[in-house]
Amino acid sequence: MSTVLVDRPSPGVAVVTLNRPRSLNAMSLELVHELHAVLDDLAADADCRAIVLTGAGRGFCSGHDLGEMRTDGASSQRMSPVEMMGVQEAFAGLTVRLRTVPQPVVAAVNGPAAGGGLALALAADTRVCSESATFGAAFVRIGLSGCDVGVSYLLPRVVSTTLAFEMMLTGRLVDAAEAERAGLVLRVVPDGDVVPAALEVVDRICANSPFGVRMTKEVMWANLDAPSLQTAIDLENRTQIVCVQTSDQSEAIAAFMDKRPPEFTNS
Repeated sequence: MSTVLVDRPSPGVAVVTLNRPRSLNAMSLELVHELHAVLDDLAADADCRAIVLTGAGRGFCSGHDLGEMRTDGASSQRMSPVEMMGVQEAFAGLTVRLRTVPQPVVAAVNGPAAGGGLALALAADTRVCSESATFGAAFVRIGLSGCDVGVSYLLPRVVSTTLAFEMMLTGRLVDAAEAERAGLVLRVVPDGDVVPAALEVVDRICANSPFGVRMTKEVMWANLDAPSLQTAIDLENRTQIVCVQTSDQSEAIAAFMDKRPPEFTNS
């Protein structure tokens, strides 16, 4: 059975489900490679407008499969540094891939999101979660640095540095209510309703022009690292000049003036 499932509940929308429910969707190397392949395929799919990322069963993703890690540890002396780096980069590369797919990604966190699972949630463009969801940077609790797979970069940008440091230094779990207060998630919904809640967000995104949405994601992420306000504005200015020349921008204005839904052609 595939460790990553893809469903198409409506035109333009892909629901990607991590499918190792017995282990709370722990990240085996097989799952990591399959998720890379799925995201590569979706990134190249011009008909896909938005992605929902969730987990099967009662968990979102519990992080690195500790059974696999223990096996790797026993054989670590037989792995060269180059081989070990290749494995590390495969895991960490998922964080970058979620950021760089052109489609917005909404994480539907339906249970524990720990370690690498927290990283996947953070790498999404926004998040909703169920009441039973928990979030934890668990790396430090298994003898590793609390900074891994992009969490040390992403978490302080989503919540305060004060909370990010405490989470990474202690490995403490944050429940859904605290996550909402801290701005880690957009909203909390009852268990079982998290994917529909994410699809509501996706529907509102898909009501806008495909190119405008794509450029919004790209510029937002770029400007989180902008060295100055002027640099951010310069990128915004150039992007708007490109967007205003698209047919969909003209259609959006015409639809607004005519008080009708727009008919976008992604052109």
